[in-house]
Formats: sequence, structure tokens, C-alpha cells
Amino acid sequence: MTPSLRALLSACLLLSSPGLSGCDDDSEASPSADAGTPDAGWDGTYTELEEQGDFQDPGPYAPCTFDTQDAGGSACLELSRFDLSGCDVGTLTDVEPGSIYILPNRDGRHVPDGGYRLTDVGGVRFTEDGGTMFFQPLAVKDTGPGRFHLQGVPASGAATITYLGCEQKSPDLITGCFAYCARNRLSRSGTFEAHRVSHWGGEPESSGGLALHGEGYTPLGHPLDLYVTKGHAYVVSIPKQVRLGGLSVFDVSNPAAPVLKTTLSLPHDNYWNAVWAKGDALYVASNASGTLVYDISEPANPRFVRSVTTGDRGTHTVLVDGDRLYSMAPSLGTFVHDISDPLSPELRTVIAAPEVATLGGPHDAFVYGNRLYVSESYRGYFVLDVTDLDDVRELGGYVRPDFSFAHHSAVGTFAGRTLAFEGGEFQHAHLRVLDVTDPARIVKIGEFRTHRPFTSIHNIILRGNLLYIAWYHDGVRVLDVSNPTRPRQVAHYNTFRDTDPDRTDSPFEGLLGIRVPGDGHVYAADSSRGLLVFRELPQP
Repeated sequence: MTPSLRALLSACLLLSSPGLSGCDDDSEASPSADAGTPDAGWDGTYTELEEQGDFQDPGPYAPCTFDTQDAGGSACLELSRFDLSGCDVGTLTDVEPGSIYILPNRDGRHVPDGGYRLTDVGGVRFTEDGGTMFFQPLAVKDTGPGRFHLQGVPASGAATITYLGCEQKSPDLITGCFAYCARNRLSRSGTFEAHRVSHWGGEPESSGGLALHGEGYTPLGHPLDLYVTKGHAYVVSIPKQVRLGGLSVFDVSNPAAPVLKTTLSLPHDNYWNAVWAKGDALYVASNASGTLVYDISEPANPRFVRSVTTGDRGTHTVLVDGDRLYSMAPSLGTFVHDISDPLSPELRTVIAAPEVATLGGPHDAFVYGNRLYVSESYRGYFVLDVTDLDDVRELGGYVRPDFSFAHHSAVGTFAGRTLAFEGGEFQHAHLRVLDVTDPARIVKIGEFRTHRPFTSIHNIILRGNLLYIAWYHDGVRVLDVSNPTRPRQVAHYNTFRDTDPDRTDSPFEGLLGIRVPGDGHVYAADSSRGLLVFRELPQP
């Protein structure tokens, strides 16, 4: 996502939240290190799947309604407009202090194609004396037997949202109706589901033998990406409420007991979204300064070398492939530097991004076989030939009918076909398996969703026939993709807990970064818990 997710999403989300990132793995390995094992149980045949977008409309979440007739700017405060006559409000019970709920909202209005839309997602953290919504204290909290009434006001004070409960479907799920007023008018209304995140939808904490091996907390901001090299894990964070973002360096020579060695943060430059390394150089994506270069010849003590400018919105993600450094800059495009001398990047070219103003520009990228696979935000997923940097050509793309967000991918070879495992972001985002052998005609051949649609994919790593996914509130998901037309979950680990330090009601909480460097461990970055280390699973 772009460096300022607050600006990008102001029109479509009720919640303001920081932008998030992702990349792939080991700069010392060749691109084939991320390829699937060829011809591993799949003969290359498939049925082309129709693309229907991210959102699968479940119908109204509840049988309540909101009267929009003659609704003015105060309509969200008029509880008489909510019709709960079809509800079973007797099932509603009180909420537990400390619990965190995520609330997907389904708009009750028709949209031009004749359907409905999933408009927003919010979050609530309940406390003994009230709670928070949009990171602000709840204006109204009235919960208990037969009652669920919440009212939130964003920090701007220019909007109000009211939730009224209709039915408690389970201890973890409450449904009802909402109304959202902004700029002194009713903006939208509809139905909602409130999911208690930490109960994991009935799942156990883990499965498939994926066990937590080590953990290291960082005091810096909102961790969201990491890189592992030289026996150290470099975790980058963006600001979170009053905490600055920055870089945290962990000694992971004993992965079971990570040791925080140092932290780096600058008062006016600490929105550090992604990280990669090559040799003694560490590259950090900064939305203020572009790409920062640090010398890690002493791994526990990074020393600043220089910054590489990439436009007025800085760098969102970075990627190293051989002697090339790719810096994705949403405001301009992809900057490509020669790093044959890793500490002295030399600019080779800038791959301009079409429609950056309206569709977001390059969010992330993956290189495979001299082709650059770019997740172009709302524009879609595109393939470029980067064999000759003086003649970069766009070969084709995959555009979703609902313009959902193209976020991250991993690419490999299976049964002689080049396949991209591509993930979106935001609620209902899921995994697509795309045949990109012919970029001029990209075909969807498989997909995978978790059972909680309000969650979102963040980063993806392909290792042999296993796909490791950082899936926000759903933690780590490991898929067997030996038959890529039918990705199958073989292991998971739920990392989200209400009691984690600094956990908030944001829809962008949970697991974001993931790396599998080949040392037998999986390293991950959790927005609250910091560095998590798991044992790598054997190949199926």
C-alpha cells in the first residue's frame, strides 16, 4: 500500500491506519530459490476460473434495517430509525473487557451493477470503563443482556458511526445494523458483523506441527517487515500512536532466544516499511527519505551510509535481485539501482507507473526469470520484461473487475508453467494462483481463502511446494501448493491475542512480515509481539 494509507483509504474506510508492506527473501540466493519443485505431482492441466473479485456477498448480516427517509446530519443519533423488530436481541450478552472486535460493514444500498457492496471495516477495543473505536474513546458504550449500542467519532470529529446489535450468533460473533454520518449528512447505512478476533473463529492456536520456537519484543512502533542475514533479524516498524517507528536488530544466532541488540529511530523519519540486504548493505524503505542504506559489516550496529531519493512519497518496499535494487515508490514508479557495490547504489532507470494519482502506483514486486511482477495497487498485477533496463516493456497484466488491491506475490515454476501466487489486501482479500506463462493472457487457475473473510493477506513466501503467508489477524498460514489448482492448508499458527502489548482495534493488526531464509526456521513480524520464530516445515 502507499506510504500514506490514511490518505488513500479516506474515501473507502471508516478507519485511518498506517500503510503496510512486504517483499520476498534471501538476496544471496538466485531467483530459482523461490521456484516450486518442477513436476511435483501436477501434470500442468487446469480449468480456467472466472474472476469475481475479492468480495463474496453473503447477503445482509442481520434482519434489522435503518430508515433513511428524510435523514439529516443527526440521523445516526436517532435510534428510533433502527428497526430491530426482526431481531433476537435476547441473545445479546455483555462483552468482555479487554476484548477486540473487527466489524465488517455491508452497505444496504444497491450499487450500479445491481448488487451490494462491502464498504468499510472498523474495530473496537472494549475496556472496563468504555473502549476505543478509530483509536478514539467510544462516545457511547451500552452493552449487556439484550443491548449492544456503540457510537464512535473519528479523531477529526467530522463523522459519527452508530452500531446497534440485533443478534449474538455465537460467543465470538454479534450482528446488527449501522449508520454512518459525515459532513452533516447520512453517508451510508447497512448491516455489520462484529467478530472477536482473538478467539480465532473456533480454531486451535496451531496445527500441522507449526510451533513457536522463539520470540522477541521491540519497543518500536508497529513492526511489519523483516530480513534475516548475518545471524541477525532486522525488523522495521512504522509509527503507532505515540511510539516511533524505526529499525530493531535482533541477534538470532540462537533462534529460540532472540536478543534485541539495538534500535534506530529518527524523529522525523521513522515510517520504515520494508527491508532487504545484500552483503554488508541493508536497504530500508522510508516514506520520508526514499531508500536508506546502512552498513551492517558489524551486524549488531548498523551505520547509516546514505539515502536514495525516490520521490515525494518516498519508498514503500524494496527488493534485491542479484546486482539490482528495486525500490517501489508509489508516487513515481520503480527505481532500479545497480548494487554491484552494495553500499553505493547507482541509479540505472525509473520504470514509470501509469495512473499513480488515481490507482496508487507500485506497491510491491517480485523478480523471476528476468521478469518483474509488480503489484500495482488498484490498477492490478502486471508483468514487465527487465532483461534490458534500457528497454523495459510491459508484457501484460491481470486486472480484477472490482479493482481490489493487488498487494504482494511470489512466482515459481510448476510442471513447466510459470505460476504467480498473488495476494490482495483488505477484507475478503485472498490468494489467487495465476498462470503467467503468457503474460499477454494471464489465467486464474486456483484460489484459497481462510474461513474469516474480514482478515487480509500481507506477505507471501514460496519455498518448494510450501507457501508461507503472513495473514494479518489469522497469523501464519502454510499451504501445500504441489497441486497449485487446489492450494491446501497444512499448518497454521494464530498469533493474535487480546492481551498482547500495544494491540489496537485496527484492521491492520496481526502478522505482516515473513521470511524463510533456509536455516530451518521461519521468521515473522507481528504488529504487537514483534519478532516470532517458528521451525520450518518439511517439504510434502
